[in-house]
Amino acid sequence: MKQCKLMKLRIPPGAMNLCGRQIRQARVCHQPRVSQNQLVACLGKLGVPIDRSALSRIENQQRGLSDMELKAIAICLHTTVAVLMGER
Repeated sequence: MKQCKLMKLRIPPGAMNLCGRQIRQARVCHQPRVSQNQLVACLGKLGVPIDRSALSRIENQQRGLSDMELKAIAICLHTTVAVLMGER
């Protein structure tokens, strides 16, 4: 069986996710700009209950998030998970 080498991730000390900074950038660069409250409302419509405080912690890399939350954020910001993961 062939062994696969895994890529080492560069995670800032104390970071709980890899995509918080990209989520914030996508949100504020969206035209028109999307507020945290607007993004939270969109997520709620998709059945993903995240409050504004939790979104702030995600953007500041102080809270992890599930793949379902990440996909819903991508949908609300009209982008892809790959972009939010910094894989442009």
